[in-house]
Amino acid sequence: MRLSRQAHFNQALMRIPRRAESTDRSTLAMTFVSAGSFSAMLHSTDHQILYGRRGTGKTHALLYLSDLIERTGDVAVYVDLRTIGSADGMYTDSNLSPTIRGTHLLVDTLEAIQDELLSVAFKHETGDQNALLLGLDALAEAATAVKVVGEVEQETTLGGSAESGVGLELSVSPNAKVSATRRRSATAESRLRRTGIERHHVVFGPLSRALRGITSALGSVRLWLLLDEWSSIPLDLQPLLADLLRRSVLPTAGITVKIATIERRSRFSQPSLSRDYVGIEVGADAASAVSLDDFMIFDNVRSRAQEFFGQLFYNHASARLSTMIYEPPSNPDSFIEATFHRNSFPELVRAAEGVPRDAINIAALAAQHARDELIGLPDVRRAARDWYLRDKQTAINANEPARQMLRLLIDEVVGRRRSRTFLLDQLDARHETIDELCDARLLHVLRRGIADPKSPGTLYDGFAIDYGCYVDLHFRPRDRGGWLNSPKGVPPDEFSRAREAINLAKLE
Repeated sequence: MRLSRQAHFNQALMRIPRRAESTDRSTLAMTFVSAGSFSAMLHSTDHQILYGRRGTGKTHALLYLSDLIERTGDVAVYVDLRTIGSADGMYTDSNLSPTIRGTHLLVDTLEAIQDELLSVAFKHETGDQNALLLGLDALAEAATAVKVVGEVEQETTLGGSAESGVGLELSVSPNAKVSATRRRSATAESRLRRTGIERHHVVFGPLSRALRGITSALGSVRLWLLLDEWSSIPLDLQPLLADLLRRSVLPTAGITVKIATIERRSRFSQPSLSRDYVGIEVGADAASAVSLDDFMIFDNVRSRAQEFFGQLFYNHASARLSTMIYEPPSNPDSFIEATFHRNSFPELVRAAEGVPRDAINIAALAAQHARDELIGLPDVRRAARDWYLRDKQTAINANEPARQMLRLLIDEVVGRRRSRTFLLDQLDARHETIDELCDARLLHVLRRGIADPKSPGTLYDGFAIDYGCYVDLHFRPRDRGGWLNSPKGVPPDEFSRAREAINLAKLE
């Protein structure tokens, strides 16, 4: 059976890859869409920390940057921190001291970097190859230094024999003699035995010299170190890895470091006993922190958000449509017009809450509901509810405090105020359970730093309860039109200063 043109459009949406790491580099470069000035900021040579919720495109951005760096002649080393180390769970083993776990983390990270650089050295004729290989050997030696920690035992053993020539002889008769001989023996043996265990240790001096040797061998070529999934490292070990970077990597001329992580799951520094700090001081050691979440809010301008997601869907779908139909759409506007009903695409942008991965998944589910028809408003709302139930709600099933906080907020915001948005004092916005709900994408920050003229010293953040969660609260399986089809079904994303901000202490 031959598929209709509309079915091809919907299938193209369903075939968009959900994760950047499963896509080849050329496709990533072709499909990347920059929000505002983000691309220019990312390509600066400053050390940067890239923040963003799950699904905002941090990995896509780093892999796109890696491709861009290689095309300009520089060297990019991309390391996924989820993949380093062994399978025995040493980093999370509470029976081992943080020092031992942290040292192994440093060694594993350095070995991963050395492996990637070695691969670059063999694949590309870059700089002084011999000097580069010598520098890599020095890096491997500095990363895998071992010392023995344990006790020293001294052993002394006495034994053995020797014969003395001293004696006495007596004559009793001409044919008889009596003689006596005295024997004496004495020997000594001494042995030193060292017992203990081998432990890795990292010395920053040789490590820094090795890195300087590598950058010197590269000449004018800059080395970009791209560290992804920083938040996958246990929180108590993150400052130790950050300190390694601060002491040896960040000061080395010719190296730029970019770190991608979830802000609320990151700890880059901690106080030390010497009243200094261990780790990276964000804003000082790392020149800047860039938040993809802030870029994806679009300053509450809907047209900019729709333009971004329209370009995102077009970039991903157009390559697939070129193999499926004779004349694919020539621009994002014509693709959106050929795929969505008039009011359904803006609603999809709202439902995505500024998260590209959520937008891709909701669009794929909506395309399944629509089959070979244009995607309509009910399809988008059903898809947003399905994605909420499949992905987001399950993320906090085992977290009772977060589940309780979400129930309280729903009762207050949706039940009593008949709204989806609310204000929190910025101090309350850092509450642990609020962090966890934002991390699970059940709450979304739509606007930051809202001032109250009646209280100039207090700033508020504007939050929204997840679109799919709100739809689930009002969903009726047999609704054939009604609420699912109503343009006013989900309240607008507005913040009224006349409405009192939520006080979490009173709410709990």
